[in-house]
Amino acid sequence: MDSSVSKILVLFVLVLFSAYFSATETAFSACNRIRLKNMAADGRKKAAAVLKLSENFDRVLSTILIGNNLVNILATVIATSLFIEIFKSETVGSAVSTAATTVVVLIFGEITPKSIAKDSPERFAMFSVPFLRILMVILAPLNLVFSTWKKLVSLVFKPKNDINDTEAELLTMVEEAQTEGDMEAGEVELIRNAIEFNDIEVGDILQPRVDVVAIETEDEWDEVDKVFRESGYSRLPVYRDTIDDIIGVVNQKDFYMAKEHSLRSITKPIDYVVPTMKISELMIKLQKSKAHMAAVADEYGGTAGIITLEDVIEELVGEIWDEHDEIVEEFRQINKDEHRILCSANLDDMFEYFDMEADVDIPTVSGWVVEELKHMPIPGDTFEFEHLSVKVTKCDLRHVLEIVVKVNEKNNKDEE
Repeated sequence: MDSSVSKILVLFVLVLFSAYFSATETAFSACNRIRLKNMAADGRKKAAAVLKLSENFDRVLSTILIGNNLVNILATVIATSLFIEIFKSETVGSAVSTAATTVVVLIFGEITPKSIAKDSPERFAMFSVPFLRILMVILAPLNLVFSTWKKLVSLVFKPKNDINDTEAELLTMVEEAQTEGDMEAGEVELIRNAIEFNDIEVGDILQPRVDVVAIETEDEWDEVDKVFRESGYSRLPVYRDTIDDIIGVVNQKDFYMAKEHSLRSITKPIDYVVPTMKISELMIKLQKSKAHMAAVADEYGGTAGIITLEDVIEELVGEIWDEHDEIVEEFRQINKDEHRILCSANLDDMFEYFDMEADVDIPTVSGWVVEELKHMPIPGDTFEFEHLSVKVTKCDLRHVLEIVVKVNEKNNKDEE
């Protein structure tokens, strides 16, 4: 009887160890490194220890799996011996032992501890780290054997190092935080803009050549003054002979303080950039040169347009208006199904407005309308795009100005 009691006590201890290893595995797999770093920065030594062990997760995992398998095997052996002793039959004892051990280990050694550790992984990882470090020292020879085996397997199968789509993961995390109510819509939009900021190119947001308001080096003082007043801009690009040769930029403040001196004397140099340049790189470039505007060169060496620091910042924080800006609604609902769209709007923004996705590599609504019609549009032109009916309502000789979009009901084929 004393032998049976001893075996039961040993089994109890072994199941506890099994629970420890299972919970530790879950804790180290699910713990939040950012939260641990904050804890370590606050002086919590165990959080720092968990972070250090996490850097060599393969060794940690190998130690946990070795320990877990050892205690489970030992528990099975002792349980078999116990039930054979109780039932006085090797066959019956082995069968009962297998069933009982499986149920006990599954409930108390796997499911329950893993569920508990998953709810507070950082706390349990810090609890488990002292004993885990001792085990890693004890099991170091076995860990060395398994790490060598892993290297050999890697040489044979040569697994590819897949790069995680970190941006997509971050966006998903942000959307989940918004759904759960942890973040406001404005915060989510700002974070989304910041994540996508590095993917935007200058060509996506530049002010096109046809819309550039500029002055020539030989313009009269009164003419420049008129342009400043009518445009409302605080800076104007300056060109020589043709808009394709922008030589600099004039600041409104410098202009009015110059008192009719030479226009060239107050013209500051301007940087040239290419349309494929990332706006994150452009921001750094403008900051270094202490400039607010850059000219964008096209593939032929001419001027594709201009871009300002304000254009770049608006990609992060949204539209910036001052008291002199004329506020224009790019998207306005006319009635239940129809919407007025300004064709200077970004095409991706329009698709987002209609809650749809389309793989169209065109930056503006105007360019998209021309591409769909295959000719220079005139008022009254119409076309269909997915579940949208588009009608041109305003245009000039050079581009489309305004369209009206009617939203039709999606048919079953579209939904599928």
